[in-house]
Formats: sequence, structure tokens, C-alpha cells
Amino acid sequence: MKLSCIQSNLRKGLATVSRAVATRSTIPETQNVLMATDNGRLKLTATNLEIAITTWIGAQIEEEGSVTIPARMLSDFINTLPDKKVDIETVPSPTGMKIHCANFDAQMNGIDPENYPPIPNISDGPKVSISSSDFKSSLSRVRFAVASDESRPALTGVKVDVKGNELTLASADGFRLAIESGSCESSVDEDVSVIVPGRTMNEIFSLLGTDSGMLDMTVTEQKSQALFKFGDVEVVTQLIQGNFPDYERLIPSEKGTTCRVNREDLLQATNAASVFARDGSGIIRMVSDDSEEGSVRIMSQAEELGSNESRVKASIEGEETRIAFNSKFLNEILSVLDGDEVEIETMSPSSPGVFRSAANSGYIHIIMPMFVQW
Repeated sequence: MKLSCIQSNLRKGLATVSRAVATRSTIPETQNVLMATDNGRLKLTATNLEIAITTWIGAQIEEEGSVTIPARMLSDFINTLPDKKVDIETVPSPTGMKIHCANFDAQMNGIDPENYPPIPNISDGPKVSISSSDFKSSLSRVRFAVASDESRPALTGVKVDVKGNELTLASADGFRLAIESGSCESSVDEDVSVIVPGRTMNEIFSLLGTDSGMLDMTVTEQKSQALFKFGDVEVVTQLIQGNFPDYERLIPSEKGTTCRVNREDLLQATNAASVFARDGSGIIRMVSDDSEEGSVRIMSQAEELGSNESRVKASIEGEETRIAFNSKFLNEILSVLDGDEVEIETMSPSSPGVFRSAANSGYIHIIMPMFVQW
């Protein structure tokens, strides 16, 4: 292999695929990046056997070929080079490559690319197309509710359901549930229902950046792997096998008391309450006041240290209710909701709270209450 490319392009490409490099592994190849010529471009691939990321960058190819090089060393070295032309040439013995850029020269040893783990070629199976920006926006409102506890594997991923041209993303960790529904650019003939690992979704979220194109998702017939393709990036991931909760049945059928408040005002109040809540088991109490000047009282206290109370103007339908939530959960949901107004539905101190946004009818967030003495 012999080629030339621009340092900035190579640096960005390595940063993209390095997200899939195994940090600790008994398989040396998974700590390497696979570099190969492909139809006049340089193809970069990395995998940790659970997720594989591939990207392509422009290059002037003189000789075809491939090689695998330790990802960390290669990335660190390329990052130190000036933004000029980088010349790369593989050497057969020992397996590796030479790098030249301006006044810099280096030789790195690698591994025979024949030993690199094969990357699945996913071309058959149901395919869904959606705006990259829409997908990233939807993902931002569900990914934070993915469980980190590995004891229930199905909850460590994002449930992806596609029916016709409707796409639904859902996540849950046993204490809260986030559901986002929207439409796709294309429709599927058969329903798709898979669980994508939360880590994969986080990597896709980061890689999407400000991409304004389309994202294509293809799922294998066996529902064991999925391919996400956008721009010059492809992400192949293993899917989680298991039973995700029937989230539609978890949505309360009765509305109870509805409070409509300004999102920024409520977020400011909960941020203030969080200062005391962190020394008080993370508890924030909310009391709806259905008087003529409707408001929601936000309260928290720290044992023997102090307490906090603030009022936020609200439009209230129903009787006065009181409920307590985890401060972290409250801050996270209020930070990602769209629009200026948030709608909160509560029934009793022991019933879940339902959060909606007037600006996004396709989103619903449910938080289980904390049990406190009133």
C-alpha cells in the first residue's frame, strides 16, 4: 500500500474510528486500526467485537494494500504532525508502515491484516431511512435513561421499533421511562423491533455532529446485528437479545392533575433545590397549588444543614397534589425537553409523574416518585 492524504483528514478519520478500539483486550488486533485502500479512498476501521466503526477519507492511491497499526500510537503521532500531506507506505518485514510528513518520519510495526476480525457486511434485511438531525434530536431525549446496571441486559439498550414509517425509541432503567415517536423517510414492509446497546447509541450521537443528511439503519434478518450508515461513517453493532418492557402499558391511562409551567423557570428552581437535595438523599418535593395564582412549590432540605423553597407560576387543572422526585432525574428531563412549556401530570405521591412538552407531542417521559414523609 502506498498513498498520500491530508493530515487533518487522517486525524479526523482516526478520531472517528478510535471510538471502537478496545481499551483492554486479550486480542491484540482489536487495539489496532485497519487501514486499507478502497475505490480510490483510504478506509479506516476499528472494532472491539461488539461495535465496529468504519470511515473513508480522500487519498491519492499509488499502490493498493492494507495494514493494521496500533490505534493509540498512530493517532497520537498523527495528531502531532502539521496539517500537510502525509505519505504512507507499507513494509512487508516486519509488517508495518512508514510515515512521512514535512520534516517528520516514522516507522510503526503492525499486524498482518489477514488476522483482523472480519467486519459483518450487512446489506440484506429491513432498512429504515431518517433525517440524521431528527434522529440525533430524538436520541438526545432517550439515551440518558438507559440503565447502567448489567443485571438486566435489555435495559442497557435503546428499544427501536419501526411500524410502517413510524419510528419509536424507548429507554428505561427501572425508575424512569423515555419514549420518542416520529416518522421516517421510508417505510418497512414488516415491523422491526430490536434493542441497540446504549453505548452504540452514545457513539452514534457523538458521531452525528451537525450532519444534515440521512441516516440509514439496516437490521439483519436474524435481528442479531444492525448497521447505521450516515455520511462517510458506518457503525455495525451487535444487538441485545432479551425482552424489553411493554412501555405502552406503563403509560398511565388517567391524567390526574396537570401543571403547565415555564421550563426554564422550573429548571432554575430544581437546580437551586438540588444544592440542598444532594445532602438529603437527592429528594426534591413538588406541591401544586391550585389557588387563583396557580403555582408549583419546589422544596428540598438537607438534614441539619438547611432547606430551600421556591415557587414557579403554573396553570393547574385538577386538585392539589404533592410528589417527590430524584433531583438528578428532574434536572435531566428538564434539560432535554423542547419548547418553553412543560406539562406535568400527577395523581398521588405514590403514582408516577408524566412529563410532556407542548412543542413535541411525540415525546413522553415517566418518572417513578420517591417515598417521603409529608
